[in-house]
Amino acid sequence: MPDYRRYFVPGGSYFFTIVTQRRRPLFSSDQIVQRLRSALGEVHTEMPFELNAAVVLPDHIHFIWSLPPGDDDYSKRIGLMKVKFTKSLRETGHAIAARRPDSASRQRHRESDVWQRRFWEHTIDDEDEFEACFDYLHFNPVKHGYVSCPHLWKASSFHWWVQRGVYDCHWACQCKGRAPKKLDFSAIEDKTGEP
Repeated sequence: MPDYRRYFVPGGSYFFTIVTQRRRPLFSSDQIVQRLRSALGEVHTEMPFELNAAVVLPDHIHFIWSLPPGDDDYSKRIGLMKVKFTKSLRETGHAIAARRPDSASRQRHRESDVWQRRFWEHTIDDEDEFEACFDYLHFNPVKHGYVSCPHLWKASSFHWWVQRGVYDCHWACQCKGRAPKKLDFSAIEDKTGEP
């Protein structure tokens, strides 16, 4: 078994990648994305943190969170979000949440068949890395080929940041014949939990 250790920095900022079990496109409907938002809102009420950025793709999610000073318990927050979201799916009789896990290990640990067991986390070291992760997250729907421009993806904090003047609405946009912006994420690609 690999020696896997997480890096905890109280009050730190973190980049997360959380993936559905077997990369099922669970978040393909607005109603399911709203259930995730509600679950995350409940966690935020119980254990506050700053949600700096988020994007929800059909089979995975990216977040950037900053935790309060002295607090490094992101694992509990993610666990609660997974449980609350899965419970909300079960209450509606959603097919994935209602079925029995397909492995003995998942059954023994009373895990659902909704999420991959682990998640990817990266502790953000400085402001430059924060900006790179921030841009990477908002460009992710384009990277995966879901849309041609970040503004076309609804389940993203990109729109919120456009309203606040952090992004121009045409950032990395290819609409109306615009030349695609050259973005270089090579400095952080190994820190995102994506191939």
